[in-house]
Amino acid sequence: MKTVLLAGGMGTRLSEETGIRPKPMVEIGGKPILWHIMKIYSHYGYNEFVICCGYKGYMIKQYFAEYFLHNADLTVDLSNNSMEIHQSNAEPWKITLVDTGTDTLTGGRIKRIQPYIGNEPFMLTYGDGVADIDINKLVKIHKESSRLATVTVVQPSGRFGAIQMDESNNNILSFKEKPKGDGSWINGGFFVLQPEIFDLIADDRTIFEREPLETLAAQSNLCAYRHYGFWRPMDTLRDKTDLEEMWQNGNSPWRVW
Repeated sequence: MKTVLLAGGMGTRLSEETGIRPKPMVEIGGKPILWHIMKIYSHYGYNEFVICCGYKGYMIKQYFAEYFLHNADLTVDLSNNSMEIHQSNAEPWKITLVDTGTDTLTGGRIKRIQPYIGNEPFMLTYGDGVADIDINKLVKIHKESSRLATVTVVQPSGRFGAIQMDESNNNILSFKEKPKGDGSWINGGFFVLQPEIFDLIADDRTIFEREPLETLAAQSNLCAYRHYGFWRPMDTLRDKTDLEEMWQNGNSPWRVW
């Protein structure tokens, strides 16, 4: 089963980084967050990827075109213009990089990679979010549901501490640092999709999270996989800093490999 990665957006809320590189290439621990996501899937044996490129997509193509050499020992003989590769620590990945347009929306990007998927189920996620998700369990739940799509749903922690006060005297009754959300489940990415979903995408201006998913839900064709563990998107510089600190401190829950 192939994994499709949405990696074409501009990432305007992380403009401090994305002015010079696409958001999926922003690094955590010296590696692009896109690499971290791919390592999660690879840990479960899924090593074939289709990457939807867009904004500064040439940087993603260049990174993977040179990846093998960057992870190998080399002898370069300039006298006869030859190069010998002694060993490489590169992952066993097969990667198809597709230019899906700079301004194309999420549904349109998915539609454009249809020729590389064919008539097979596939997985899909965003190129900026990590989790300690059990991919095998996700796929199992999808197969058992017999529905056209499964989306991983999560309950993110609040961004700020929650305080309860006695309004009469301003006495703080309780304080909880970054509690879980209000009980609502949100889209956490990490989809499993049947090829029939391509028929629900009209054109480049289709937002996948709108008409296609709304239609699937109305048809009772959208299954939820509840993930109770770690999940974190990299939307802002604060998110990037938090993920970097986790990695440097050896407390990176998404590192399942």
